[in-house]
Amino acid sequence: MIKQEKTVIAGRPDQRHISTSMVERQNLTMRMSMRRFTRLTNAFSKKLENLEAAVALHFAHYNFVRMHKTLRCTPAMAAGVSDRLWSLEELVHRTSN
Repeated sequence: MIKQEKTVIAGRPDQRHISTSMVERQNLTMRMSMRRFTRLTNAFSKKLENLEAAVALHFAHYNFVRMHKTLRCTPAMAAGVSDRLWSLEELVHRTSN
């Protein structure tokens, strides 16, 4: 079991700006990109370490390698974390060390 904590956040958010659409879009992207997250499949991770590695690789590719049409760059470039598009080779090399 993974540790779980509850944190109470109080305030008065504007109801017009409360939405789960971004989270749901990310969940759909993960399900479409990684077979482990598709429904009704037997392609699950047998070990937690394998699942963690697959998710980390997915997000690294998503943020540093994959060009996004709406941003016209990678999310890492849009956030100022990277100044260029990474190659898949570079990503694998950097994560293997």
